Amino acid sequence: MGWALPLATAALMLAWVPHATCARSSSHVLPRCLSNNSSHILVSYKDDSSSSRKKMADCSDEFRSNFLRVLQSRRKILKVPPTVEHGNPIGDPLYQNKKPLPSKMAMETCPRKEIEGLQEKLVEEKLYLITEEGEQGRLPVLILSLKDDAHKRKPAIVFLHSSYMCKEWLRPLLEAYASRGYVSIAIDSRYHGERAHTNMTYVDALVSAWRKGDTMPFIFDTVWDLIKLADYLVERDDVDPARIGITGESLGGMHAWFAAAADARYSVAVPIIGIQGFRWAIDNDKWQARADSIKPLFEAARLDLGKSAIDKEVVEKVWDRIAPGLDSEFDSPYSVPVIAPRPLLVLNGADDPRCPLSGLETPEERTSAAYKSFGSADKFKLIAEPGIGHQMTSSMVKEASDWFDRFLGEQNNRNS
Repeated sequence: MGWALPLATAALMLAWVPHATCARSSSHVLPRCLSNNSSHILVSYKDDSSSSRKKMADCSDEFRSNFLRVLQSRRKILKVPPTVEHGNPIGDPLYQNKKPLPSKMAMETCPRKEIEGLQEKLVEEKLYLITEEGEQGRLPVLILSLKDDAHKRKPAIVFLHSSYMCKEWLRPLLEAYASRGYVSIAIDSRYHGERAHTNMTYVDALVSAWRKGDTMPFIFDTVWDLIKLADYLVERDDVDPARIGITGESLGGMHAWFAAAADARYSVAVPIIGIQGFRWAIDNDKWQARADSIKPLFEAARLDLGKSAIDKEVVEKVWDRIAPGLDSEFDSPYSVPVIAPRPLLVLNGADDPRCPLSGLETPEERTSAAYKSFGSADKFKLIAEPGIGHQMTSSMVKEASDWFDRFLGEQNNRNS
């Protein structure tokens, strides 16, 4: 089975950029519409004129072009023939660094339609998409949907797992949404699930990226996969290409955030405990919890830099190396507003040390202004659940479900 490369992606293809361009001195430059000063973007966002909206659209295009250039900078071959391979369900999925496994209770509270014999009526597909050359360019995909004799196009949602987990972990969500008429999709992110071989695969990949500078396993490489996944989904006969949502938890929330910023085909986004201010955390000495979540990487960098302790210089150098621009031009104050005017729900814990709420004040202000300028203020919402740290809760699952039903449900079907 083959699939065509959509014009939207083909138009974005740029020349290969050498690795050296990822250095802070040369590539960490904000789009022109953001570069004058920190308030410039707010001034233009408060203007709801058509010319201002045009400028913001141009700014979003420039952001995406710059981001795609970084994604392409560590790929020697950009044009890999689009290929789909069929596979079999995984009986014993690999969970790294997770003993015991966390509770699935929050996912299991996801609203579902009561259907007698649901398991027999679910269609399960196991695919591999080839997104680039090499072992990590083979993207494992799990798809659940209801049998449909009418062969109607349905809304689709991509679900993204947290660190050390895998696509099979998300099955309660996949089944719940499939029962309500969605095409539910989950993938293994880079160096996770079927793309891992040992309990240390992800950590080893992070350390290798720091030392070699040839991959971006923390966030960006999976975003590349998600752009290629969108290429595939819009070509499926059972998916409405105008109604594709994306969501994820923790690392998956970051993947959802950046995929929505990079690719407008993700028409609705709900990042859960993922959006944060990377530069804010460095400047305000709040980077420790994030660094602790992948501490072996930062310990390796500390040793290589001859430091006695992990400090903000280590953090800056790590982000520069494994995710160029993460704490500058691609950080949340600049990447989140470009999602406007597509519906965006941000779900965080008010006491989350990895995603400090104070670090979201500027991104929230700029994003709110962007949506207002488009006349779409009702399409952006940030909910910080009181008393909750870095945890996805049942209320977050319900809020996400309601948001997707509101903006991807049948009332949004242009073909009906």
